[in-house]
Amino acid sequence: MDTKIKKIAVFTSGGDSPGMNAAIRSVVRTCAFMKIECVGIYRGYEGMIEGDFLPMNARSVNNIINKGGTILKSARCEEFKTREGRQKAYDQLKSEGVDAMVVIGGDGSFTGALLFNEEFGMPVIGIPGTIDNDIFGTRYTLGFDTAINTAMEVIDKIRDTASSHHRLFFVEVMGRDVGHIALNAGVGAGAEEILIPEENLGLERLLESLKRSKLTGKSSSIVVVAEGDKTTGKNVFQLKEYVEEHLPIYDVRVCVLGHMQRGGAPTCFDRVLASRMGVKAVEALLEGKSNLMVGILDDDIAFTPLSEAIKGKTKIDKELIRVSDIMST
Repeated sequence: MDTKIKKIAVFTSGGDSPGMNAAIRSVVRTCAFMKIECVGIYRGYEGMIEGDFLPMNARSVNNIINKGGTILKSARCEEFKTREGRQKAYDQLKSEGVDAMVVIGGDGSFTGALLFNEEFGMPVIGIPGTIDNDIFGTRYTLGFDTAINTAMEVIDKIRDTASSHHRLFFVEVMGRDVGHIALNAGVGAGAEEILIPEENLGLERLLESLKRSKLTGKSSSIVVVAEGDKTTGKNVFQLKEYVEEHLPIYDVRVCVLGHMQRGGAPTCFDRVLASRMGVKAVEALLEGKSNLMVGILDDDIAFTPLSEAIKGKTKIDKELIRVSDIMST
């Protein structure tokens, strides 16, 4: 145990995701268990610069494991991107007596933390919190499981009305650069087609698939679209117009799920994962480790250098794509 560390700061940064509160709770209670002081930083790097700190103990995090969002709030901070801004943040941390940090967020948050460590030597451990599941070095990020279950439940409801009116629905889910949410929620909800950035289905194949669905007796269809899909190079509403023009037999509707995917109570899986990651993050700092991200690989907690987590790319599940193709028959 690194006896130099007497106080650890925890904060959330970037987009919120379900499970962040569970991770905060885990970090705070692990600090209490280890008899280390803990301080929460409101509003991420912005609050760090302004000294917006709150001492936290085991009772500070009562009844938050089941809540979405983040009690510490989150904000994007342009000032932290400057050397002067980071110096202000460091001065505030030293004034507060902070010796190490746990940052919960995505690659942008990790980039800031890594740079901060390089400049000031502040030990830092990252916990991946993003619904997109696009962080290298972990099979799952906090919030992904909740997001795909939220999307699946909504698609189930959309299917009820689609089948009642013999309609085709394009359901857009989050995933600007990756299609993990679309692929998993689409398979789980029994979508006829799934459009993701990693696989360019092509408009002609989409039309052929929809024609085939009609010919085989399907009276309604669900197509799940990741917001970053490149099938049209445009957006889901223009995709709707294209299909209506070429397949007028379909009554087409669009539903954009948007930020509802970020909200809601985290699933059991996300709560347990957050608890495991929080404990390991604090233990790693007390063991003298730094510049690492806590992840989960093959159900085991694993560490990845922050530099690799930032630069690395996640891979889409090709086997799940194959399953999706078979299920759309």
